[in-house]
Amino acid sequence: MFLQERLPQYSRSRLQQWVKDGRVLVNGAAARPSYRLRGVETVEVEPAELPPLKAVPEEIPLRILYEDSDVIAVDKPAGMVVHAGAGVHSGTLVNALLHHFGSLSQLGGELRPGIVHRLDRFTSGVLLVARNDAAHRRLAEQFSARKIEKIYVALVHGAVKNDQGRIEKPISRDPVRRVRMTARRAVGRAAITEYRVIRRFARFTLLEVRIQTGRTHQIRAHLSSLGHPVAGDRLYGAPARVEGLPPLERFFLHACRVRFTQPSTGDSVTVESPLPAELAAWLSELEARFPA
Repeated sequence: MFLQERLPQYSRSRLQQWVKDGRVLVNGAAARPSYRLRGVETVEVEPAELPPLKAVPEEIPLRILYEDSDVIAVDKPAGMVVHAGAGVHSGTLVNALLHHFGSLSQLGGELRPGIVHRLDRFTSGVLLVARNDAAHRRLAEQFSARKIEKIYVALVHGAVKNDQGRIEKPISRDPVRRVRMTARRAVGRAAITEYRVIRRFARFTLLEVRIQTGRTHQIRAHLSSLGHPVAGDRLYGAPARVEGLPPLERFFLHACRVRFTQPSTGDSVTVESPLPAELAAWLSELEARFPA
């Protein structure tokens, strides 16, 4: 790689990110990652500031759904990134958590204190955070053993054929569009998603979704593989807008319930998050325009 040879002090991933961010120009124009140099071009690089080595507190509002000496359950809003990475270095859930709670588990590293699992940026709902290392280990063990129940609400395009179903398709990185995952290949990490129909509309289906595994973009990739992308999820095939309805500026995917075992007491704890106002309003508009 040309840039890596000329700028060995920077990591390959950082150089690739600069290309994606338009910070690398070839003959005055933004370069594509796949561009092959012929040896006569002028290459300009505008380095970005290095991201922080550790997360810092930021005064950002948080909605706390549950709290004890080991675990915090927050109601993550759509649009908020869980932790720093890929060009996002502030305004994250971790920054907010450090401001509100100060000390969290350090097993995830200094950029991801307390983070045991994640939600996609435009997915909202319940997310568990470990306050100490012992709780982090026990929660991680529960996730690994598939003992934590994670329930989502998803509105998908089209009429889902069966009232309930189970999707068992491996998930891997899409070889063409690297920013997304795919469940349309025979290779990848095992993934299991179960669903049941809550309500049917003329052009949509409202589902309750339960995931047995926690792969990247699992619900979005699995439902898209059935031909039913999540409403608002253009990366996985949903249209940009639906005629007669207001724009949906996020995915209609919400983590509504998590059940786990409290790390110290062994008690079963269930945490629920109501459907966000913007999704409830959009559902009301849908019901009026495309009734069940």
